[in-house]
Amino acid sequence: MLPNNICSKARFAKDPRFDGKFFTAVKTTGIYCRSICPVNPPKEENVSYYRSAIECAIAGFRPCLRCRPDSAPGSPAWKGVNTTLDRALKLINEGALQHGTLVQLAERLGITDRYLRQLFTKNIGASPKSYALYQQCLFAKTLLHQTKLPIHQVAIACGFNSVRRFNDCFKAQLQLTPSQMRKAQAEEQPTNKLTLTLHYRPPYDWHFIQQNLAARCVDDLEWCDKNSYGRTITWLDSQGEFTATHNKNNHCFHIEISLNKLEHLRAIINNIRRILDLDVDLQVVEQHLKPCLPQSFDFHSGVRLPGIWHVFEAGIRAILGQQISVAAARTLVSQVVHHLGQTHCQYKLFPTPQAIAQSDLNFMKIPGARKQTLRNLALHFVENSHATNPDTWLPLKGIGPWTVNYATMRGLSHCDIFLGGDLGVKKALAHNQEEFNPSLAAPWQSYLTYQLWSQL
Repeated sequence: MLPNNICSKARFAKDPRFDGKFFTAVKTTGIYCRSICPVNPPKEENVSYYRSAIECAIAGFRPCLRCRPDSAPGSPAWKGVNTTLDRALKLINEGALQHGTLVQLAERLGITDRYLRQLFTKNIGASPKSYALYQQCLFAKTLLHQTKLPIHQVAIACGFNSVRRFNDCFKAQLQLTPSQMRKAQAEEQPTNKLTLTLHYRPPYDWHFIQQNLAARCVDDLEWCDKNSYGRTITWLDSQGEFTATHNKNNHCFHIEISLNKLEHLRAIINNIRRILDLDVDLQVVEQHLKPCLPQSFDFHSGVRLPGIWHVFEAGIRAILGQQISVAAARTLVSQVVHHLGQTHCQYKLFPTPQAIAQSDLNFMKIPGARKQTLRNLALHFVENSHATNPDTWLPLKGIGPWTVNYATMRGLSHCDIFLGGDLGVKKALAHNQEEFNPSLAAPWQSYLTYQLWSQL
């Protein structure tokens, strides 16, 4: 938790760099706010500071309807250090406690449920179940504010099995009913097309991220221009597409998303946040990286980790990108998508593991061994539930550490991967005369990798 004097200065200045790093609870009104709340700041003696929204709720405060704390960027202080908790939150946000028990979640993490509760109490100030319910309600609050979805569709999109259960939980958690939360002038319109706003804390070098995404933009699957990036997506039985448009002045992206089913909307939005890397506290990362680098290094502030939608897709891209140029790899991936991807509107979905495993891939002019490696990885996903862990790929012929590390960094957005064997990284290192130890950048070596790529 930041010192009170820092929190005080940040909220009076409405500094967006502190958005989501703490929340201000106002004792006289019973409301808690973001540091950038547009209302006149209350007197210092009337406020308390909390590290998370759920701690404010537990203390009896309800969220502000002006600054909408549910829209604040994430990135708690332990992110990138406590990987077990990070994975637990990811699984919960994907619905692990909606479809299973706490004991089952703990078993997936390889720990006891008691230790899992201790992790949450220490770092978040709430139990796993309380955290899960509150996050569901905060996401519902976002949909009530930003969309015209009927309340029953909001309930489904947020993982509630019934409107009654949704109403009861929402009122218990936020002290208001969904109907009271929604603005009176918002006409309800049943639709699977939504527009949401996702915020981040600056700095954000969109120019670098856009160039990186555009250079690897796969025909029929993705689209990218000066201010936006979009693609088709699948999540379990949901299919659709999204376009993210950057708004530099307001430190956010406007997301237009279309889905055939809304049941997995929250998990999909979280994955969009991941591939745009919206939740990292980049100030902390950069303060850690700069002392690790030579003084002559041309440090680029705002460089983040652009992700790939799914780790399987990241693996296929990595295999096809081995020892060739970015442009050549893009052409090969485009061929795979064009021939094997399911048609979605005027675009294609990324091929399923089954589609690649069953194909002879004769449409590709690559060595037979490379084709077999693609099929091996696809078959591994078809036959193994644990295939989403790239470490399990190493026994497969044709897959080495670089492929595994690349897929882990971009497909899972792991923050501590240094691609020392990458040709681009080697080229960037050759341009810097002074030697340095990449391991000193832990746990942020992935950001070091992208800093080096930004030099090219």
